[in-house]
Amino acid sequence: MLAMATLVSLSFFARIVDATALTYNVGAHEKACFYAWADVPKKKIAFYFAVQSGGSFDIDVEVKDPKLKPILTLEKERQGDYVFTANEAGEYSFCFSNDMSTFAEKVVNFEISVEHDKRAAQADQKEKGSGTQARAEAMDESLFRLTGELARVDRMQKYFRTRENRSFSTVISTENRIFWFSLTESALIVAMAIMQVYVVRTFFSGSRRSHV
Repeated sequence: MLAMATLVSLSFFARIVDATALTYNVGAHEKACFYAWADVPKKKIAFYFAVQSGGSFDIDVEVKDPKLKPILTLEKERQGDYVFTANEAGEYSFCFSNDMSTFAEKVVNFEISVEHDKRAAQADQKEKGSGTQARAEAMDESLFRLTGELARVDRMQKYFRTRENRSFSTVISTENRIFWFSLTESALIVAMAIMQVYVVRTFFSGSRRSHV
């Protein structure tokens, strides 16, 4: 089953970013693909994913360029954060495969962003000036750094959210195991008690017959 993600364009001063952030439920034996478009070569493509729940929190990942050449191939990975350069213009595919699972569904949180940094091009076209232009360039530099710091904070939040989801799933799984273990233990205690009563009654019944 193929699923296509529509990219949303966001303009932020000197940087243009096409980004997609989704959460997708990959069923057992399902292959879900999402696509990002690079209109010109040399764009930076960032790809982040994390398995939030399901099975052993792992999934197969494959990234291909417009010529269907593999760029990234991962097997049974829990999460990853990658950045690569789009050497070819065209459509890049990001596929998640859950073929290894017989019945477990995987909830995958991922983000694909295509960005083109115009700062270098602007630097080649014009030199730094003085006065208003210098202040504008200083502000642009501050905004650029702030964008990087915000992106780093966003990645940290995603990392801790993933850790929280996995820890919560572990707690739920442990509670279920404790419940069934306690239930089985109680059933065994009751069965042993019944068996002991039966053995004692049989023993004394046999003793009375032998005495008579």
